[in-house]
Amino acid sequence: QVQLVESGGGLVQPGGSLRLSCAASGRIFMLNVMAWYRQAPRKPRELVAKIASTGSTNYADSVKGRFTISGDNAKNTVWLQMSSLKPEDTAVYYCNVFDIALGEYWGQGTQVTVSS
Repeated sequence: QVQLVESGGGLVQPGGSLRLSCAASGRIFMLNVMAWYRQAPRKPRELVAKIASTGSTNYADSVKGRFTISGDNAKNTVWLQMSSLKPEDTAVYYCNVFDIALGEYWGQGTQVTVSS
């Protein structure tokens, strides 16, 4: 079993920045992939960014150049640095990890609201 604890969400003005953190704990073998998804009201959940244990990253087109994902496999932690935030970034952000032995796990979600 893997537990994920997210933090860092909140209310920010357009153009502002936030940093999300997600720490995994439990019987972890190896986290192959760590990712952030988001879900806005009345919209499907979408991938925001992911990072593999190799260090390779992928981003949704809508956040490229504004968001940066980073991870530390030794600490089983992933971060999402969000800059130049827009109202359309408002959503619940979910941490997602894939352990090579245990499978996929989701965090409880953290609200990010971008509004003036």
